[in-house]
Amino acid sequence: MRTHFYQFAIFISAAAVSLTMNSFVYAQTPQTIDELQQKISSNTDKVQKLIPEIKQLEKDLINTGTQKKTLGTEIKTLDLTKKKLETDIKITQTKVDTTDLKIRQLGSEISYKEDEIGARRAALKEALLAIFESDEQSLPQIALSNESFSGLWNDIETLEQFSAGVNENVELIKSLKKDMEDRNKKQETEKGKLLGLKDELGDRKKITEENKKQKAKLLKQTSNQEALFQKTLKQKLALKDALEQGLRDYESTLKFILDPTSFPPRGTKVFTPPLDTLRITQQFGKTTSSARLYASGTHNGTDFGVSVGTQVKAMLSGTIIGAGDTDLTCPWASYGRWVLIRHKNGLASLYAHLSLIKVSEGQEVNTGDVIGYSGNSGYSTGPHLHLTVFAASGVKVESRPSKSCGGRTYTMPLAAINAYLDPMDYL
Repeated sequence: MRTHFYQFAIFISAAAVSLTMNSFVYAQTPQTIDELQQKISSNTDKVQKLIPEIKQLEKDLINTGTQKKTLGTEIKTLDLTKKKLETDIKITQTKVDTTDLKIRQLGSEISYKEDEIGARRAALKEALLAIFESDEQSLPQIALSNESFSGLWNDIETLEQFSAGVNENVELIKSLKKDMEDRNKKQETEKGKLLGLKDELGDRKKITEENKKQKAKLLKQTSNQEALFQKTLKQKLALKDALEQGLRDYESTLKFILDPTSFPPRGTKVFTPPLDTLRITQQFGKTTSSARLYASGTHNGTDFGVSVGTQVKAMLSGTIIGAGDTDLTCPWASYGRWVLIRHKNGLASLYAHLSLIKVSEGQEVNTGDVIGYSGNSGYSTGPHLHLTVFAASGVKVESRPSKSCGGRTYTMPLAAINAYLDPMDYL
């Protein structure tokens, strides 16, 4: 009997050592995980090195935009935009690769955690089985099987130590399981991020192709001659003025009683910025340049200078009540690609001159959702985002024929004059 008990004591001591050794082995970081981390760090460095290049291209685009509009400056702008878009693609592709590496790294870590939990559970199962078998002996039997009481106490002490080790390892298994669950959640988050980045990468490639087509079209229309470019520019301006005047005359006839209590008061900052960086190039209303730039003498929104291909975000949650492209029926004359959102607080927001639209009519969006990318569509003196804010009850999307556009029907948001609000009152 005594021999059996000592064999059991030796077994549980070995089991305790085995559990400790398992902990030591799995605590070592697998080489594959280290390699993945090195690649992640390398990709992060690549992105950081590309950021200064992006900033320099944006500065060059701003500088070119301030120069007189000529065929040369227009081509230069398109070329700089192409370089900037290609750099954006490099950054986005690197982010896609990095996120994929993170998912693989987390997968490896989860796998090792599962193995460690499995090994610890197996060891505990064997140990608990041995304890169960030893319980078949009563304490008097164990005492009688020892030549001295000191041996009994040693055996009991060994049991107590092992019992404490079992409890410790049970708690460790719980900790490992929670750690594994946390990594599973992180992995799911990274997978969602990966889908978003892949979608963004596709968008940027589409915008880059559109940029190439614009340059080819410009060169074809002007035959690479400055005189033809200036002639085309005058035609665009005349078309824009004619359409704008017609819109202004029509909107002046719309009857709308503005109820100030139906939307937030001025100065209430209810909107988040539609762009990560705001650079105002044209204010709302009558300004020093509005009389020169607009047939009505006033500007119905706020313009933000931003390079083509920058993500444009919803300033507040709401419903898309319209999205379209005026260039389809009246090229160069108005908003180009636009999106209109009605918000639940009585306001509506319009985003225009986009290069790509990411939403559709009836869709619900949340604050910060990407609804499109900035561009230079419609009549635009340079790449920018045009932002208009309305009293929501005073604006609607209408389809109207235009004499200035050869009688073709255009579709866009229209509102009574007093329904236009200053965006900066709410940003």
